[in-house]
Amino acid sequence: MKVMNKYRAWMWLASFLIVFLVVSLLVSSPQPKEYPDYASDSPSPTGVKGLYTYLDDVSRWSSSPELLATLGNNQLLVMVEPYFIPETPEMKAYMDFIETGNTILLLHSNPKGMFDIDTSYIMEQAIEPTVVFNKVGEKYDAEVDSFVRLKTKDRDESLLYDDRGTIALKRSYGEGALIVANTPKWVTNEELLNQDHLSLVQLLLQLGTNTGENILFDEYIHGAKNTSNLTTLYPRWLLVLGLQCILLTFIWLWYRGKRFGPIFIAREETVRFNDERLKALAAWYQRGKRYHDSLVIQADYLKMLLQGRFGTPQHMHWQEIADYIQHHQPTIVNKETKEVLNGLGSLLERKEVSKQEYLLWSKRIDRLQRKVEQDER
Repeated sequence: MKVMNKYRAWMWLASFLIVFLVVSLLVSSPQPKEYPDYASDSPSPTGVKGLYTYLDDVSRWSSSPELLATLGNNQLLVMVEPYFIPETPEMKAYMDFIETGNTILLLHSNPKGMFDIDTSYIMEQAIEPTVVFNKVGEKYDAEVDSFVRLKTKDRDESLLYDDRGTIALKRSYGEGALIVANTPKWVTNEELLNQDHLSLVQLLLQLGTNTGENILFDEYIHGAKNTSNLTTLYPRWLLVLGLQCILLTFIWLWYRGKRFGPIFIAREETVRFNDERLKALAAWYQRGKRYHDSLVIQADYLKMLLQGRFGTPQHMHWQEIADYIQHHQPTIVNKETKEVLNGLGSLLERKEVSKQEYLLWSKRIDRLQRKVEQDER
């Protein structure tokens, strides 16, 4: 038997090691890196790395917009398809950044809700490349796949438009300006060189930059503040090595006989010459939910005690026993005793008893049993 148990333990250990090796190989195997859309470091078709590497004097901005005030003026901040609308304090920080002599270029498919920009919906989206005009009437071929057009105000300058409305506009705030366009896909890697997209993007950048201006790509709006997780802080090989060390530690502890769980007191420390048959029998009744049978046994023992104390016959019904005791010993029978004796008859006639009823009636029978035993003494 010991040989079989030892053989079985080694089989489990070998199986666990095989699973451990397979998981380690799957985790450590090189996986293609996934990049978020419109990220300036993304070489995927939906990324903006092509434009980022094409420009000069460019850098990324991943901090909170409240810190933009430390950069001074003559800065161009490019915001490409924000993942969320910044909160009111953040929007105020962007506005303060503009008013101090800087420019923000916002490329958003529907910029409504940001910088007091309003839009209007068009009936249908253009499928084929459309003709886009600049403010002097020059024509460009481009894909405009937005369902909205920008609403201009009196102080706005329409930069690009088509036959459905304004595509890009410029609005001055203080010493700076805001440029908005609803065509963020123009700057993606897969669309930058299609049609006249690059020429139109250069036009927007030239209108937003002056001599000596630096260009910043805003990555804060892409959730850069939440990217410092475990998988980005540490290399994959280090994470795999750490996982292997943890698993090997558990295997070593298991092999050395360590066990994790509650502490059970040894049986020989608590059992001293007592009969455990009653406990085993009670546990058997509980596991089998034999509540009715248990009540029958308790009731038979109580009837035996009553016979020895008051002389009631065994064949007598419980209600008759209550009347008999009350007639011969009226001082002994109280209200609770009478309720127990009268209720036992109807209870025992049932085939099934719930656990709650069993606990209630078991306590009642036990109290009456103790009372009869004390009266005998």
